[in-house]
Amino acid sequence: MKKRFTLLFLLALLANLSHAQTTSISKMVGPEKGSLMIVGGGAMGTDLWTRFVELAGGPAAANIVIIPTAGEDSSANSAPREKEKLISLGVQNITILHTRDPKVANQESFVAPLKKATGIWFVGGRHWRLTDSYLNTLAHKEFNAVLSRGGVIGGTSAGATIQGSFMVRGDTKGNSIMVGDHTQGLDFIHNVTIDQHFLRRNRQFDLIDVIKARPELLGIAIDEGTAIVVQQNTFEVLGVSYVGIYEANQIANSTKYPSGQNSTGGPFYFLGKGQKFDLQTRKVIDTRPARPNEPAK
Repeated sequence: MKKRFTLLFLLALLANLSHAQTTSISKMVGPEKGSLMIVGGGAMGTDLWTRFVELAGGPAAANIVIIPTAGEDSSANSAPREKEKLISLGVQNITILHTRDPKVANQESFVAPLKKATGIWFVGGRHWRLTDSYLNTLAHKEFNAVLSRGGVIGGTSAGATIQGSFMVRGDTKGNSIMVGDHTQGLDFIHNVTIDQHFLRRNRQFDLIDVIKARPELLGIAIDEGTAIVVQQNTFEVLGVSYVGIYEANQIANSTKYPSGQNSTGGPFYFLGKGQKFDLQTRKVIDTRPARPNEPAK
């Protein structure tokens, strides 16, 4: 009887541990391992490039794969600006990887450079070209493997939007269409849609209707020269401008009280350099030092 009780107890304990692990994984919004560097387009400062190289292991150890597939056909096999910048920072191992054919992206010979990569960089352009080439291919699997090894995936403009689970501006007819014929991203960050060139192109209000229609999504809009670095369920803002946060409850409260009487303010809010955000709770992380006689948060 005692042995039977012990066995039942151990089985129950294992079941609880398994449930706890499953719950923990299901609540992971960002990558469980590794980092994402998501840039809003425009000119990137050396500080942003330096951070990317650091996340890839530093100049001596970094092995970077640049993917220019989002660009036009005339430039798709090269990425001279990105390559030159990485070389100027001391990176020696750089590979340009490109195809328009998902059958090629499923070949072991094509993905061989990804198996050694510590970092991947997606160049800007049109993000639907990336999904047409890589979504659910062996290359896509190896992108995720870079994160699992503790590496970094970065990208700017289209290379930013592609990292979310839901793509805005993915229509082949033009990027002014918010929800078009391509909406599935590469899903490195879950239940999130990402917009870019946020303030520079006056896109402040473009995500509102998207989040109204898809309230499970968190909207993140990143301005030019600005980035977020995502690690697990937290991101930090880097760069020279701002990031906009769009969340269904925020938008609903703003609509309900258009005069601004609600405590949450407008339909979105800004985060600046150094600020951090919890992707699981969808709240800003207060990093201010506690005042005298005030308990730390």
